[in-house]
Amino acid sequence: MLEIRGLEAGYGQVQILRGIDLDIAEGEIIAVLGSNGVGKSTLNNNICGLYKPFAGSIRFLGNDIIGQDPKDIVSGGLIQVPEGRRIFPNLSVLENLEIGSYRRGKSNRKKNLERMLDIFPRLRERLSQAAGTLSGGEQQMVAIGRGLMAEPKLLILDEPSLGLSPLLVEQMFDLIKSINEGGLSIVLVEQNVMQSLKLADRAYVIENGVVTLSGPAGELIENTELKKSYLGI
Repeated sequence: MLEIRGLEAGYGQVQILRGIDLDIAEGEIIAVLGSNGVGKSTLNNNICGLYKPFAGSIRFLGNDIIGQDPKDIVSGGLIQVPEGRRIFPNLSVLENLEIGSYRRGKSNRKKNLERMLDIFPRLRERLSQAAGTLSGGEQQMVAIGRGLMAEPKLLILDEPSLGLSPLLVEQMFDLIKSINEGGLSIVLVEQNVMQSLKLADRAYVIENGVVTLSGPAGELIENTELKKSYLGI
């Protein structure tokens, strides 16, 4: 579904990504892992067209999307749930969810809304509540639900566990697994390395703007170098 080759990107004269190769096939979960500041969000923002890379190629469903307007990338079914949720705090939960179908999925808005409320039953009780008054976990549900309202073909989740309690992190990863089991391809961008590897099919580890490790998640979870870097063992 997504094929990235030799991606170099950054901001102004500052280069962050230094030749990233990455693929995701239909129905997969891939994890993009690394500590804060290694270029994970830079990768997401270039995939979604918010910035134009310095070099390399990004192909989605066989089409080169570098230089496309972000709204056209969204219309094609590539949807990002950004880091930090970025909900509209003064709008209601319902309004936040409906905004997700503004560019894509509008004709199925009612059906998709019911599906979101089945996935996130807690939100059903809070549809009229201002989204900014929700707990962190509930706000993350709104953010993911808003993304799903756009009927994504590929969903990028940027740090969905950020700021959540350990219990809510477990619930969030279970939820992501359930969404993927429905057939949706997911790019999971996370600092939570071991939890992500338990969930993903394959993974890429980014350090200093390059992929230093990649492969099946089940193999990487046993990687001595990875355990030393991220778990201190």
